[in-house]
Amino acid sequence: MGWAMQETRNWWPVYYYWPPGAVREETVEACRQAFETRGFEVCSSAQLEPGFIKVAIYAQGAELTHAARQLPNGKWTSKLGDLEDIEHDTLEALECEEYGKMVLLMRRSEI
Repeated sequence: MGWAMQETRNWWPVYYYWPPGAVREETVEACRQAFETRGFEVCSSAQLEPGFIKVAIYAQGAELTHAARQLPNGKWTSKLGDLEDIEHDTLEALECEEYGKMVLLMRRSEI
């Protein structure tokens, strides 16, 4: 979550940093609340929008699993736990048994 938020510290509702005002649960709703504390709002499109930073939240059912951030070139970046930081062309490229599916898109103005 921290990588998606462009922070160097680890974000996770259990064990790591989690912003005040967001429920400390490994749920999509708690993640939405956490990103809202940083000015993000729910959006419906993964298309690149100049002037906005977008994040995609992944889950297995209601259980939070991962977040990715859109890069200025329209690709997405993810940090795979303690492993590598990667770029992927689509949100679907990261959908798998471990991360589940992309379930929520959010955006924040870059200004």
